[in-house]
Amino acid sequence: MKLSIIIPLLNEADNLPQLIAHVTTLQPAPQQVILVDGGSMDGSVTIAENLLKASLETAQSAIDWQVVESAAGRARQMNTGAKLATGDVLLFLHADTQLPMDAINEVQEAMLQYDWGRFDVRLDSPHPLLKIVGIMINKRSRLVSIATGDQAIFIKKSVFERLGGYPDQPLMEDIELCKRLKKIARPACLHSKVTTSARRWQQHGNFRTIFLMWHLRFDYWRGVAPDVLKQRYYKH
Repeated sequence: MKLSIIIPLLNEADNLPQLIAHVTTLQPAPQQVILVDGGSMDGSVTIAENLLKASLETAQSAIDWQVVESAAGRARQMNTGAKLATGDVLLFLHADTQLPMDAINEVQEAMLQYDWGRFDVRLDSPHPLLKIVGIMINKRSRLVSIATGDQAIFIKKSVFERLGGYPDQPLMEDIELCKRLKKIARPACLHSKVTTSARRWQQHGNFRTIFLMWHLRFDYWRGVAPDVLKQRYYKH
């Protein structure tokens, strides 16, 4: 079962060396990795291409790497990557999230029984409150069969295409996709943890960020338009 990883980028120049090094060390390696830039202003595309060129010159890689550009918006970027993917399974990875080393095997095994799934998550911070946040995210996700993009959602390509991909909306595209997926089948809820950046909490404050996230999710549940939510999300 072939697996493609799709990674949306937006101004990730500082994070790209770590990201590419991490994906390269996965064992076994994914068959394909597609980096999809959504209009970076920090030279992310050129940096990614140069890093990959240098990496391929110094070591043999079984990974089919691609760097492409798309219209702005995470949903559009991921849909662009999905169209180019040759894998039977698509794994959507945020640029500031790291997979467990044996993630590819775990996903392939899960896909023998499930149509889609996600990992548990931990935040890369020793702060006790953020450890609790990670635990609560995982419990909530397991209870309601909804995942966020930070949990590295994976899905059979045939199912993804049947649903029309990610909805073309500027925020909560991961929540909306999961709402549609759970009508088809329950997810594989892997206990292995991805590690995602706590930079937003660190930049804006733990309690303020927690309150904002819950408020946005509640407002989305009661029908507030994603365009309105996006303005509030990026205002903070």
